[in-house]
Amino acid sequence: MATRKMTDEARWQAVMAKDKGADGQFFFSVRTTGVYCRPSCPARLARRENVAFHASCDAAEAAGFRACKRCRPREASQSERDAALVARACEIIEGAEQAPPLAGLAAALGFSPFHFHRVFKAATGLTPKAYADAHRADRVRKALPASKTITDAIYDAGFNSNGRFYASSRQVLGMTPRRYRAGGNFSQIRFAIGECSLGSILVAATDKGVCAILMGNDPEALVRQVQDRFAKAEIVGGDAAFEDLVAKVVGFVEQPRLGLDLPLDVQGTAFQQRVWKALRQIGVGKTASYSEIAMRIGRPKAMRAVAQACAANMLAVAIPCHRVIRTDGDLSGYRWGVQRKRALLQREARA
Repeated sequence: MATRKMTDEARWQAVMAKDKGADGQFFFSVRTTGVYCRPSCPARLARRENVAFHASCDAAEAAGFRACKRCRPREASQSERDAALVARACEIIEGAEQAPPLAGLAAALGFSPFHFHRVFKAATGLTPKAYADAHRADRVRKALPASKTITDAIYDAGFNSNGRFYASSRQVLGMTPRRYRAGGNFSQIRFAIGECSLGSILVAATDKGVCAILMGNDPEALVRQVQDRFAKAEIVGGDAAFEDLVAKVVGFVEQPRLGLDLPLDVQGTAFQQRVWKALRQIGVGKTASYSEIAMRIGRPKAMRAVAQACAANMLAVAIPCHRVIRTDGDLSGYRWGVQRKRALLQREARA
């Protein structure tokens, strides 16, 4: 649930669900036991008439309650400890010349490989290896245009063999290294434009998948955005079959319950891809705050960077950045306009 001003009924629902996302937003006390807990406390659920809510540990203790010895509300929650663990792991991965092995990474943090792997994936949506691969991919994308040779860029990015990189180069770059080094000027991007109740929608795709879904009032402006983003690519109109993709996107905008399952060509930094993967895990009709997304990817202090990643998203509705709101419940900004964001959330809530 998104962080916002909560009613007592909403707090009680969080307590019944033992919602870890509500930890830190409030605490609850139980009159019959004299203790206070965090919302996710695993202890047996108390009767509603015996429960009161408090804004802080100090407030609960001032009211005469003592801290629960099971959930330890004054200590960092398990999710906070996991987030700190993942943040440290990401720092180690990003600072290493080559991707560190799972066993060595887990040992450096004082955990077993199994426990570390499980916590890392639960927090980020990626395995440690997948995160390391995404980080190396980001490094090689930055190095290719400036390096003297493709081989220099590959080794500088942490790949220990040309063969290993070339085997995955299409997944890493979306094209061959030679084509990427030339600025992508050999790649072709197809596009088509449709209309819906929220205005115009442009869908563009490479041979790998959909690389852009843009919304606006001016179709020509949408085309210019694609041309600016993929300046060296050949932009061509899609055929009748391609227009079926546009119809699917328009259908989802109008009727969110239909769902949207498209092959995507997601191009961004390792951090952006972690944020975007977390956004895709927010269900239809749900929202999350920027701080919650930062916690989920193991960077609890990176709320501003999360907001920037949302703003850089080129795949409207497919990567649902419209489901991210401020901690006070305000809709905040949206690349395609706050009114569209409000309309999308209202339709999804009804669905």
